[in-house]
Amino acid sequence: MFDTIIIGGGPAGYLAAERLGHEKKKVLLIEEQYLGGTCLNMGCIPTKTLLNSAKLYVHAKEAEKFGVKVQGLSYDWQAVQNWKTEVVTKLRSGIEGQMKRLGVETVNGRGEILSAPSGTNPAKVRSVSPNGGIAEHEGKTVLVCTGSIPAMPPVPGAKDNPLAADSTALLAVETVPKRLAVIGGGVIGVEFAGLFSSLGSQVTVIEMMDEIVPFMDKEQAPLLRRAMKEAVFKLGCRVEKIETGNGAIVHYTAKDGTPEKLEADVVLMAVGRRPVLNTWGAGAVGIDISPKGVAVDDRMRTNIPGIWAAGDVTGRSLLAHSAYRMGEVAVADILAQLDGGGKDGVPNRMRYNAVPWAVYGITEAAGVGITEQEAAARGIAILKASLPMKVSGRFAAENTFAGQGAVKVIAGAADRRILGIHAVGAYAPEFIWGGAALIEQEFRIDEVKQLIFPHPTVSELIRDAVWLL
Repeated sequence: MFDTIIIGGGPAGYLAAERLGHEKKKVLLIEEQYLGGTCLNMGCIPTKTLLNSAKLYVHAKEAEKFGVKVQGLSYDWQAVQNWKTEVVTKLRSGIEGQMKRLGVETVNGRGEILSAPSGTNPAKVRSVSPNGGIAEHEGKTVLVCTGSIPAMPPVPGAKDNPLAADSTALLAVETVPKRLAVIGGGVIGVEFAGLFSSLGSQVTVIEMMDEIVPFMDKEQAPLLRRAMKEAVFKLGCRVEKIETGNGAIVHYTAKDGTPEKLEADVVLMAVGRRPVLNTWGAGAVGIDISPKGVAVDDRMRTNIPGIWAAGDVTGRSLLAHSAYRMGEVAVADILAQLDGGGKDGVPNRMRYNAVPWAVYGITEAAGVGITEQEAAARGIAILKASLPMKVSGRFAAENTFAGQGAVKVIAGAADRRILGIHAVGAYAPEFIWGGAALIEQEFRIDEVKQLIFPHPTVSELIRDAVWLL
């Protein structure tokens, strides 16, 4: 009998297993593929590893401006791929070792809920191994963390087309494509566009909206796009079909209604991800789901007592760091149920108002809180200030794209509370957590002015911008 059975070993699942293991609970973690989930094996980590190699290549090409001469510069794509594999393997081994140290039992297979816990009757969960072996397990509680998969839009000619790849397939491409068409200008599309364009691919991004990364602040998204000088962006365009000829032929309608076509060696379908909902027995026990994900409350409880859900499967925030936090919130509530009450009187709740996001590329971007456009839509009067990255001494010393980035701060006009912080430029993902803390703790303008930021850093642009409010 397990205290908790976790289905899915991605960020939400393995972190929840780790936290429960620390509390000496008996935990079973069922994972169909690899521990670490999409993020570690087919998402966050491999893409960032490849992007780092691309950055080194770009920086080496620019090195002479910094007084460093490089001769015979080239890159070895197979060596880049080997390094990616080494990084992923090491991190996955680390998770496996952590599970063993904490006494978490792991099973390689597909997990499926057969029955929910009821009264003194435990939940029953089946695991089906890759070779077809079946085992049944009992647990007092169940946590569902089955994650998400790439969404493939219903574009005629895309399905089963060997030249149309999702992000997982493109990560393993054997050679850098000479011509890459990216359908979708969101985070995934922009990161892959930055990666391959910096390595010499002719990259064209086709985006249906009027700007890339639609959730970005409208003053900042163009900064990120213009920094990607090697890529071509077709905005406000609708893809109609994909044909196979001399490579792939992408037919699309331009913003003005003109039919256009684009030839490419590979087409990346980068239009987002969708929760995995149909493989783990949600219907068998009556869990409330919709195409958007599993319905949960702010403690990650589903509508079925004794069953929680966390991470991408909820559809609430498809980010690894959100999944980590959801897993922790679920664990706190699970422990309260197992132990008959929490450790303190303050319940652990999931809050989404200060979840940071990040876009990685040769030029990076990050943000947290509301944008200027969101404030206007909600009728919130704001104060705003923006500073270019080039006024930061460290940024100017270390980057050639001095004019292609900025930090923007948004505060409420009435209460002077910090509502949003957005940045385009190097190091933005590394310091955006500070913006999340300011928003989470409801810092006001005058309180931020009293904070001491290290100098010279790019992060101090937050404080400098606040002084302009």
